[in-house]
Amino acid sequence: MADFAEAFLNPDILSEAWWLLAMGVGRTIALSLLVVPIGLAAGLGLALLCRRGRTIRLGTALFVDLFRALPPLVLLILLYAGLPFAGINLGPWGSVAACFLLNSGAYYCEVFRAGLKGVPRGQEDAAAALGLRPTQAMRLVLLPQAIRLVLPDLVSNTLEVVKLTSIASVVGVAELLFQARQAQSITYNATPIVAAALTYFILLWPLVRVLSHLEEARLRSAR
Repeated sequence: MADFAEAFLNPDILSEAWWLLAMGVGRTIALSLLVVPIGLAAGLGLALLCRRGRTIRLGTALFVDLFRALPPLVLLILLYAGLPFAGINLGPWGSVAACFLLNSGAYYCEVFRAGLKGVPRGQEDAAAALGLRPTQAMRLVLLPQAIRLVLPDLVSNTLEVVKLTSIASVVGVAELLFQARQAQSITYNATPIVAAALTYFILLWPLVRVLSHLEEARLRSAR
């Protein structure tokens, strides 16, 4: 047990590496504040395109299927290392932003699309009868109801997106996992990795509790 504590729960190592981890936490929060809105906006836009003509719907469906099937880590490497050969250099942050726009946007699209399909058709007809234009009906009537229907799914997807920001370490973005690995390489000890895992838990646990509350509320309303 003493050897385990020495290798994984060493307070002396943590006291040396805490500043690196603190910098990583700041970058992880900044990344989350960047990629979550990007994914939400892209997903909503794609979901609205799914309501257009047949050709647009098919093209959107192919786009969504492609980027849901492509592993995000592979996509990130292709964007970061492949695009420069085409004369496009997005840099680490730009590559991460583009990756999440494509990947998480595809997942958010399916969530929004399910929500819009769950709104009764009569709501759209009632909005038209009141003289609302299609864009007004969507913004004021359909979309608020759709979001309420799929709010637990939106929160769950957001939770996964925040956890997935750790892949940014692969392209050199100094987020939490990157800094933890740097500290591990300096100290030759796994304590920084354990500390990073605990930090992710502390950051995400409130969101997990919100998700559980929303799921319980949805189950109660379904009875």
